[in-house]
Amino acid sequence: MGHLIENMTPEYLEDVMVRLAHHSCAIEGNTITLSKTVSILLNGTLPGSGNITRREFFEVDNHQLAFEYVISSILNNEQLSFSIIRNIHEKLTDRLQYDKGQFKKVENHIKGAEFSTVPPDQVPQLMDKLLRNLYYRLKNATTDDDLLKAILEMYIQFEKIHPFSDGNARAGRMIMNYSLLENDLPPLIIKNHEKDAYLQVLKESQMKEFPEEKDIENFVVFAKPILEEERKRMLSFSNKIQTYNRYI
Repeated sequence: MGHLIENMTPEYLEDVMVRLAHHSCAIEGNTITLSKTVSILLNGTLPGSGNITRREFFEVDNHQLAFEYVISSILNNEQLSFSIIRNIHEKLTDRLQYDKGQFKKVENHIKGAEFSTVPPDQVPQLMDKLLRNLYYRLKNATTDDDLLKAILEMYIQFEKIHPFSDGNARAGRMIMNYSLLENDLPPLIIKNHEKDAYLQVLKESQMKEFPEEKDIENFVVFAKPILEEERKRMLSFSNKIQTYNRYI
């Protein structure tokens, strides 16, 4: 566990952090650009003039601690758990929510969704079931496709449960990437311009009580080209370092 991540260069991990922060926040309506995200996360400087709100800034800025926590936990061979899920949410919603890292106490809804999220009293039980199912499927996976299907199904179910009062979408994408990296798969960074296709896949899978096999397959079809592109990007960073080392 952690083999792939150990071969990722620091430069590539910074690149992932920046792109994940930008696109995950942009999907939720955050207006901070990619270049300003670089400024915030890598240069430690505040964006220049504009109409950026404090909330938008914190949404982006919080990704640094959350992502560093994810990488550290994976390198320490910590399996995805209740504690890690709560910690990820806590870091992503710091300075944004009074109940950061705590499961919801009142019912919530997904804007535009035609289904109801899980009532608060059912969250612990269903989250436990979600993790148990994930562990079982990962343990019995024989191919990367099996791993990917298990992780994507977990993510679909997480978003349908909607376990936190707010911040579920950003937390869910970070948790999904935790499981991908933990199982030696590249991160899945869904770009803002892919938002409509991504949300459509989620919508179709969440309309039933449990996602059907075809729903998981549709998500796999959506995700695999993105993952393949990401794997090539990761290798390009590695090759750049190797080329540089030959000339010093």
